[in-house]
Amino acid sequence: MKISLGPILYYWPRETVRDFYAQAASWPVDIVYLGEVVCSRRHLMSLDDWLEVAEQLVAAGKEVVLSTQALIESESDLKALRRFANNARFAIEANDMGAVRLSGGRPFVAGPHINTYNGATLEILAEQGAMRWVMPVEQSRTLLQDLLARKPANMQTEVFVYGRLPLAFSSRCFTARRYNLPKDDCRFKCIEHPSGITLNTREGQPFLALNGTQTQSASIHNLIAELDDMRQIGVDIVRISPQPEHTGEVAEVYRKMLDGAISAAEAQSALKPYLFDAPCDGYWHGRSGIEQSKEAA
Repeated sequence: MKISLGPILYYWPRETVRDFYAQAASWPVDIVYLGEVVCSRRHLMSLDDWLEVAEQLVAAGKEVVLSTQALIESESDLKALRRFANNARFAIEANDMGAVRLSGGRPFVAGPHINTYNGATLEILAEQGAMRWVMPVEQSRTLLQDLLARKPANMQTEVFVYGRLPLAFSSRCFTARRYNLPKDDCRFKCIEHPSGITLNTREGQPFLALNGTQTQSASIHNLIAELDDMRQIGVDIVRISPQPEHTGEVAEVYRKMLDGAISAAEAQSALKPYLFDAPCDGYWHGRSGIEQSKEAA
């Protein structure tokens, strides 16, 4: 099984992003996704910047995919999407069906934000050129196994296994609302929150994380205890979502687990220092996403 590094879902300073990927070049990840998925106002990294980082990662032996924005709201968003889709060098991760169409039959990755819930959808995506699909994060193992039985031949399967879960998008910006600012004059407040803003329930329990127009889980989705099972049912790639700190260390633990160098229990213990919030794995087991199975605690 391979390890992928998903796109950065937060708004980080340009030099922070570049330093992050300079370090990622030496991490035990096989595939790196680059690009802005959440909000077009996050513009510190241009397409040329992403392409420059991409070439550096290719030189380090990584496969690079350019991720597209999940919610297209304007003509300028569409123009940016076209520029990404029409690059002649790298495949794209399509995060909406518009990006699928703009891929023009070229190989692409069907991202986790495309509603892929049945075999017929997989077949349609494969006909359009999808070489890989990323399971939507709220799916269970049971549903995944059913889809794998109906998956077109030669189509890879990728599962999001670590990080705050990307749950939903909105035309509203929740971070701007937090500061009583309009979306079009948000003053780029996201950059002050490198892992989002944790939202607690009235009882004080961390529940969600606000990340601009994206809603995430507050808990850290962690499926390291399920890697052997994933391998057996046919998962090809596991995805780690970038976090402000310790992403490289997390990738090292996952690599050791996949290589059989440590047990699941040892891997869980090794990851504990890097969890900045409570872990969860409920969706995988067909339960509420916020839940954590006792055997993996």
